[in-house]
Order: sequence, then C-alpha cells, then structure tokens
Amino acid sequence: MGKDLLSNLPDEILGRIVSFLPNESALETSLLSTRWRDLWNEAVVRHGSEEDIIGVVAGFVTSFQELDPLKHPRKLQFHFAQESVVLATVANNSKLMLDFTPWKEELQMGYGLFFKPYESFPSTFSVKTLYLKSVTSFTSEVASSIVSNLEHLQNLVLIHCRGLESLSVDSISELHSLTILDCLELKSLNLKTSKLKSFRYRGPLPLIRPEFHFNLSHAMLDCRLGPSCTGFTTRDFDATLLTIKNSEVLTLCKWTFEELIWPSICPLSGSFKFYKLRELWWIDNYNKKEFSMEALFSFLKLCPSLEQLVVTIDPESYSAEGTNSCIMKETKCTELQHLKLIKFIGFPCPKDEISLAKGLIRLIKGNPPKIKSSDGNFLDAISVQ
Repeated sequence: MGKDLLSNLPDEILGRIVSFLPNESALETSLLSTRWRDLWNEAVVRHGSEEDIIGVVAGFVTSFQELDPLKHPRKLQFHFAQESVVLATVANNSKLMLDFTPWKEELQMGYGLFFKPYESFPSTFSVKTLYLKSVTSFTSEVASSIVSNLEHLQNLVLIHCRGLESLSVDSISELHSLTILDCLELKSLNLKTSKLKSFRYRGPLPLIRPEFHFNLSHAMLDCRLGPSCTGFTTRDFDATLLTIKNSEVLTLCKWTFEELIWPSICPLSGSFKFYKLRELWWIDNYNKKEFSMEALFSFLKLCPSLEQLVVTIDPESYSAEGTNSCIMKETKCTELQHLKLIKFIGFPCPKDEISLAKGLIRLIKGNPPKIKSSDGNFLDAISVQ
C-alpha cells in the first residue's frame, strides 16, 4: 500500500487543494477523515479594533464568490477589544449572519438601534438576507452601520439582542421581511418602511409605531409573555391593528385580542372583518377551573375566509385581567365555510380538545374539517359532533 503523502501536508496547503475541486468532490473529501471534514469550510481569523469591523466584514463579503464559494472561505472570526469576537458567515442566496455573542459575560446596558440607508458596500455580492444575533450596547453602532450600508437588503432578522430597548427601521427601500426573536427588553419599535409584507415577532409586546400605512400578508405576534410595559391602551395598538387587518397568515395571543383589539372594534363588530385571513395560529393560556375559548370563537366570527386553524395551549402565557368575555358573545356570527384543518398543540386534557372541537364545528358550514390532536392523531369529526 502506497504511503499517504497528502496527510503529511499542512492544513493550509490541503485547504488550497480542496478549493480547486468541484463542489461535490470537495464535500466527498469530508468522508476521508475528521481532519478533512472542515477543510472546505474553515473560518478565517482576523484581529483588530472595533473601528476595523465594518471594513473587514465588507472585504470578507466582497471576496465571497457565490457561484464558486469553495474558492473563498465562508466563515470569519474577527477578534477585537478584550476577548470580544464577531462571527460572520456567508451563505448562498445572498445571506449573511453576524453573531456578536461575547466570549465573556459583559455588563448589559440598555441601548437602541437605528437602521437607515447610506451608501452600500462596494461589492458585486448583494446581501439580501441579514441575521444579527446577540448585538449588545458595545456593538450596536457597528450593527447599525452594517445594516445601513446594505442597500439591497430584503430580509432582516434580529435574534436574542440583550439590552435592546428601542429599534427604528427607516426607509430601507427593498426591505419586505422583518423578524425579531427573543429581544426581551424591547419596548419601542418604529417602522418607517412602507413595503414590509412579513413581520414576525416573539417576545413581550413593545409599542409598535408604523409611520406609513402598509398591509402585512404574514404577521406573527407571539407575545405570550405579555406587554413589555404597563399602561398599554387600545389606541397604542390601533396602527398595528390596521397593518395586520389584511394578513393572510396571522399568529395572535388571546390576551392581545381581549385587551387591545376587541375594545377597539367592538362598536364596529358588525363590519370589521379579517377578510383575507387564511391561516390563524392562536396562542391561549390554560386555567383548569375556568377553561374557556369564548375569545377564540369571537375572533373566528371575524374570519370568513379561514382555511387552517392552529390552537396552541401555553399554561405560562400571559392572561388578561378583568376581560368581559360575555360582551364578546355579542359578535355577529360569521359561518366558516372554508375551514379544512384544525390542529391542537399542547392541550393537557383530551376532554378539552373534544369540547373545543364541538364548539368549532358548530361554527362551520359544510363538510367538517380534519382535526389533529396534540398527540398527533386525527379526531373523528363526525363522532365529535
């Protein structure tokens, strides 16, 4: 058996050899041994100051060739300050992820982010999707500058940014999707972009101020943690209500409907409808002694075009206080003619699922829908009746 000369070469040379291989062949080298596994996807390590981050990331992005990514690395580790690091990852389809997760615990201070358009990076690589993870007060200016320099940005995702208290998104011309997940201190969100079609939010509900009228086709308001501050009123939510009114897909919590939507539309309950809503993800809490779905029934009467309903039970979900569900019963009935699928998630008691299914079927005109229980099995809609 011949001597394995390749294994004696340094990683730098092996990585260079791999870079000349076609994509499929390069991936196959990862099967040779653990040493070869990450050669085609190793991270470039750079060191510098905070002021160097934007330039280094810009150069890293511009050097990446989407049509032949193996010729250039797709990961960057940039070390700055004292044990701080930003991890940059470039992916196909014009995606960039920046992870500011610190290596050590830092004193978290409240801060704000302001995204507004400036000149773009001098690059033929157009970043269309950007993920920002774990931005802190220390790296907030860097994150803002990077976002503001991406003129073709279409999708922006913020994840777990501790200390983020306010966010303002200015007129980024091509932005049509904004996702904010687990930024638990966020209290104020200003949206000055007029072309937004998808907005996904998970965390305590902040004060949302849309400065332009736009209609979301996909809206997720997973605010089961409740409001981000006290003193929320229906007026504070009215502008948001108008943006989600024409959504085709909507995620909503029971308390949001009870406290912020119903009091506002009650005088208009005969005419206010979610006419375009096709898919509803409803998040409810659970009280074994007083389990009630009257709020859901009232909301469904506003959704004449609904096709799919997913009901999630979260016992820890925030519960509105002092809501008069009896008033909601006065909502004029709208029969659900298009509902084809009902799915239950997290129900602790099968009897509650059957009880809810019976109530829902009474709202449906025509053939009964498929009903999937929390255990993954389908309920017999006919026997439920």
